[in-house]
Amino acid sequence: MIQIAWESFTPWSALIGGLVIGLAAALFVLLNGRIAGISGILGGLLTPVRSDIGWRVAFLAGMILAPAIWVAFAPMPAIEVNASYPVIIVAGLLVGVGTRYGSGCTSGHGVCGLSRFSLRSLLATLTFMVAGFVTVFLIRHAFGG
Repeated sequence: MIQIAWESFTPWSALIGGLVIGLAAALFVLLNGRIAGISGILGGLLTPVRSDIGWRVAFLAGMILAPAIWVAFAPMPAIEVNASYPVIIVAGLLVGVGTRYGSGCTSGHGVCGLSRFSLRSLLATLTFMVAGFVTVFLIRHAFGG
């Protein structure tokens, strides 16, 4: 049976966070003409084009600095990971392979692609959501993890 921790349910902060992510993605495409897909932004640094390096580094630096700035004003929420380092590494590599095969990541397809009514992004988002559901079911129920 699934148990929901209702005391941890935070609809207002989730709504505000979603609105901020949507606004940031919309502004990024309007002002920069690019999709805010993290895997593509990071991947672009692996084969850099001189004119693209600055904004890519600034975008990634903002992702790292934002939590650091948050800590100056409020405590970070508790993070609990119930997996070993080898499992985390393998999972990360599999996600990386998936983003290459899917031509994008959750932010590129799920946030930016769906908002542009991209059929390819809809199929990609459905695929990684179903894959995630199946993985969790198998790990937690079929394999007893």
